[in-house]
Amino acid sequence: MNNLPRCLLLACFFFGIITLAAAEERICRYCEQGRSHLLPLGLDLQGKFHYAPDRKVDVLHIKLDVTPNFEKRTVSGSVSITSKPIAKPIELLELDAKDISIKKVACDQAAVKDFVSTRESLQILFKEPIAVGTTFTVVIEYTAQPNAGLYFRTPAMGYPKTDTHIWTQGETHEARHWFPCFDYPNERSSTEVICHVPRDMTVLSNGERKGESIDASGLKAVRWYHEKPHANYLICLVAGHLKGLKKTHEDVPLGFYTQPSLAKYAANSFRDTPDIMAFFEEEIGVDFPWPKYDQVTILDFTAGGMENTTLTTLTDGTLFANATENIRTTRGLDAHELAHQWFGDYVTCKDWSHLWLNEGFATYYTHLYEGNKFGRDAMLYGLYRDATGRILTQGNDKKSVVYNAYKNPMEQFDYRSYPKGSWVLHMLRSQLGEDLYRQCIKAYLEKHALTSVVSDDLRQVIEEKSGRPMDRFFDQWLYHARHPDLKITYQWLPKQGVAKVNIKQTQKLDDDVLQFHFPTKLRFAAGDMLVDYPINVTKVEEDFYVPLEKQPEIVRFDPDYSVLANVSFDKPNGMLRKQLENKEDMVGRLLACKLLADRKTHESVELLTKALQNDTFHGVRIAAASALSKHETDESLAALADNWATQTDARVRQSVVEKLTNRYRDETPALIKQVLETEKNPAILVAAIRGLGRFHGPETRQALIKFLGTDSFRNELAVAAMSAIRQLDDDALQPAVFDALRQNASQFRTRDYGRGLETLAHTSRRQKDRTEVRDFLTDHLDHPKVSVQVAAIQSLGMLGDPKAITGLEALSQSENERISRPAQQAVSKLREAKPTTPREIIELRKEVAEVKKESSKLKTELKSLREKLDAK
Repeated sequence: MNNLPRCLLLACFFFGIITLAAAEERICRYCEQGRSHLLPLGLDLQGKFHYAPDRKVDVLHIKLDVTPNFEKRTVSGSVSITSKPIAKPIELLELDAKDISIKKVACDQAAVKDFVSTRESLQILFKEPIAVGTTFTVVIEYTAQPNAGLYFRTPAMGYPKTDTHIWTQGETHEARHWFPCFDYPNERSSTEVICHVPRDMTVLSNGERKGESIDASGLKAVRWYHEKPHANYLICLVAGHLKGLKKTHEDVPLGFYTQPSLAKYAANSFRDTPDIMAFFEEEIGVDFPWPKYDQVTILDFTAGGMENTTLTTLTDGTLFANATENIRTTRGLDAHELAHQWFGDYVTCKDWSHLWLNEGFATYYTHLYEGNKFGRDAMLYGLYRDATGRILTQGNDKKSVVYNAYKNPMEQFDYRSYPKGSWVLHMLRSQLGEDLYRQCIKAYLEKHALTSVVSDDLRQVIEEKSGRPMDRFFDQWLYHARHPDLKITYQWLPKQGVAKVNIKQTQKLDDDVLQFHFPTKLRFAAGDMLVDYPINVTKVEEDFYVPLEKQPEIVRFDPDYSVLANVSFDKPNGMLRKQLENKEDMVGRLLACKLLADRKTHESVELLTKALQNDTFHGVRIAAASALSKHETDESLAALADNWATQTDARVRQSVVEKLTNRYRDETPALIKQVLETEKNPAILVAAIRGLGRFHGPETRQALIKFLGTDSFRNELAVAAMSAIRQLDDDALQPAVFDALRQNASQFRTRDYGRGLETLAHTSRRQKDRTEVRDFLTDHLDHPKVSVQVAAIQSLGMLGDPKAITGLEALSQSENERISRPAQQAVSKLREAKPTTPREIIELRKEVAEVKKESSKLKTELKSLREKLDAK
């Protein structure tokens, strides 16, 4: 793909792709704001607002009969599209077709007068218009060398021969790159895929496998048929050398396929699928709607996963080794993509402005499954991380969840559709109650099964089932931007025996951001007193007076965590102590840790240390560790150092080690050494190795050289060492980096190898003679993997050798923007850069400056001495 990698976009907190503790997860196509360079190929559109296109015909069936050429990386064959005109007779049929060579077009119900094939479309002109309601089939023979949509992974591209495979990606508008079609989600049809491959290969696609045969050329032709209509972008084909595992849920066959070189790790990523499917059927109230469910890993996939109907494609990064304990899991990615089989596949957003109906549901039901498996606190923790880490940080964004002013539909795949969409559903569930919410979702799916939907379809169902008008809810949360900012104060009025709570909405109100109206509650607790006081927030500022039998020890706003809001509610330490001691309120304990992070007192350290040692929920212990690290005092850091090794939950242990090793303190090297000598979990070792990047010295060099050559799963320890070396900026380690890249290239994942090239350039940029490194990087400019080419281009720009300009200038003219843009930037950088001063000269200048300083000091002392002698 032109823009690797994708979320079909994790980095997500979503429970998911690689680790619950990692900060760079990607689910589906999710992409963080500010990382648009990672977006997969979308479709640049004209105009300001975008809507679903007209449907001039109703597509009934698509039949693909294709043969991939693994050596030439091309595909040839035919597509048969059966449809019928909807409102008017059809004389000119227009299909999306990007850089496809059309060989022949025929139709069973009308003669084809002519056809016109451009780089963007295929127009078929019939001699006579086809009447409304008449079913007709056009058969198009074609060949293509796809730049997107269909991808190859072959030995010539740097992949193991035993792992050769192809795979397709439809979302958002990539199907048009490998077959002519109506490429928009408001069209649905049944599908059929026949693929011709060598006999030792496996073919996977949508629906049910209907058999195989040997064609005239000796290739194996495998046929798949999907009976129920689904969107064009969900058509999927994967073929190649694959190994599979089988399970079932009830009568639904389940499969998990991966490349042979990674097959021994497959079971880890497949273990939760039957349980997830069982939970979703019970929670949603609608049985799994398809005949089977397969999952397959893809090498260097462009995202976390893609929810093709009955066949989810996954990043190979979903695979993990048991040594990481509970740090790495694919449970969240598994749940997210499986939820899409109902939300996104069974019902599909009509256009990309309503994408949250796909992604928000998949994200929320992932949280619901987590709660089912580990308890409600696990669900709330996921929502808390989404809110604090991904939504509430976007206060300056004026785009609403439902938004059609995008230039490229990939812009919709951000926090609004994923975590905010999830939170919208959580607020609905909280306001309606779990049972009524389930009834509404079941009715929504049953009413709109196998069709395209918009947000108002959900609103209407909820109103029908609940009797409640939902206009304001949808208006403020979906059709307008942002979230409320709340400043809350509390006061005890002893004479009246009343608690006074003031709530003020402080967000700036305008045409894009409304004043919010929402229900919630206030909670007051002391001893055996527990009072929940329901409130409706309806004004910019209002006071609530609650009579109580005694002064509360705990005051909580929204104790059920049912409102998406940025809340400022300051409290005394005594109240926070009680909040931390409340075992029934996990979110309250998280919030207490957050407040104590800014109070650098001995009492705060004591409270946080106790939470780190004793809290029953791992997320609170992680929050306590984070708060202690923010204190930056000897006392707080000692508390962390004394408690990292005793943490039995690897997620907490990893968090504490990260907090301890990411700072420059005299005692940190000894601590890192202790971790490296005693810790067995490779994910935690990675954190410690990266910490070495702050400390120069022979021991650091020795350790980093050791880990560059240490065998580990997916070479993760060597990757961490590369990261530390780049941060360290120590030229003495350049030979070790160079050797690792030359000798162990095949052991690195593609992305990590590219980063290694950048580390090599970074540590070589001060060398007087950079010829060898320049030649090595230049050799990668025609690498078969585009992402490696890009890394080599950027590395040459970083190296600072003007002799690289000639090769880079040629690439700056490439039609592929992912190549041309960084090449242009690298050329500009090399032309503008001043000659790099060798480090020896820099050090010599420092020494000369010190000598001058000492000389000046001696002159001053000598002058003073002479003055004293003269005075005597």
